[in-house]
Amino acid sequence: MGITLTPTGSAVTSVTADPPQKQHQLRPRSPNRGLILIVGLAALALGILAAVAIGSTSVSLGDVSKAIALGITGGEVEPAFAKTYAVVIGLRLPRVVLAALAGAGLSLAGALMQALLRNPLVSPFTLGVSPAAAFGAAFTILLLQHSAAPDALVAGGAFVAALAVSAVVLGLSRNRTASTATLLLLGVAMTQLFEAGTSALQFVADENTLQQIVHWTFGSVNDATWTDVTMVGAVLLVALPLSAWNSTKLNAVAFAGDDAAKSLGVNVEALRVGLIVVSVILASVVVSTCGVIGFVGLVGPHIARLIIGADHRFLVPFSAITGGLLLMFADTVGRTVLAPAVVPVGIVVAIVGAPLFINLILTRKGALG
Repeated sequence: MGITLTPTGSAVTSVTADPPQKQHQLRPRSPNRGLILIVGLAALALGILAAVAIGSTSVSLGDVSKAIALGITGGEVEPAFAKTYAVVIGLRLPRVVLAALAGAGLSLAGALMQALLRNPLVSPFTLGVSPAAAFGAAFTILLLQHSAAPDALVAGGAFVAALAVSAVVLGLSRNRTASTATLLLLGVAMTQLFEAGTSALQFVADENTLQQIVHWTFGSVNDATWTDVTMVGAVLLVALPLSAWNSTKLNAVAFAGDDAAKSLGVNVEALRVGLIVVSVILASVVVSTCGVIGFVGLVGPHIARLIIGADHRFLVPFSAITGGLLLMFADTVGRTVLAPAVVPVGIVVAIVGAPLFINLILTRKGALG
């Protein structure tokens, strides 16, 4: 039994098989999607080891593995190995792991937003969620400029601002007359508004506070700590299983629409609000630790969709993998291409992501019309 949509958007149930194009949409290019996920996880693990080994000081993969093993088991570090251990565990590993987790979080948030809003061009950045989170973080830093702003408060300020923008987007998305172009234009307006607000905060901030605020506008993992890794990792550890648990419902909303999904027993409103909040939390925590990083939430899910297909049971976890690999690769390029200078990862991702985004817009002209 298949579900088709009329030109007006209403769902009609028929006894015919799903149309070939719908079957193709759900079918990946490879017959074994489980194997693709395993290969992706292996590539992510090997990528972390390789990224840690790359740098101004050459470290072999064997030494990287040895240092990580000592860090996990708490074994004694030999004096001759102390410098390598400090470089791997204290400097490179938290930076690389944070890049992988942040990329996974942004890509997962993008995949959820694209499914819930049935729009392939939305992401935390294009909808203004990430710029709003940056404004919230900057405002919190300025408000507490005479004392060290705790990471939790900065993340809280980012979350409140991002949630406000998401509420506006959610309200508009419920309007059946709202088109793809309308949502994107709203995102552009929100982005410009909050970027202007962040610039205004920089204008009135003192020198020390200004330096902290500028960190959020560039997007960087230069000062990564294990506290940052723990915070992003904890949120992702909750968000990823929750998203995967609702992946079948995401399929119903993304492919059949709200009316058909409701007829299948899906509480569309609760699903949309709940998972949008999850997306906002992911974006807010990443912004509060790494600053504004665009395009990962947009490009990551599309790369995953091309490889594994559009079935969200597999797309959700694989989007996290591709996003992690993408941001980790961008960070590695940023700290090696102009060494010893380090290019912030947000700049590298923008340079790579902008042409991809332009191509995506041009290939979907019909959807924007």
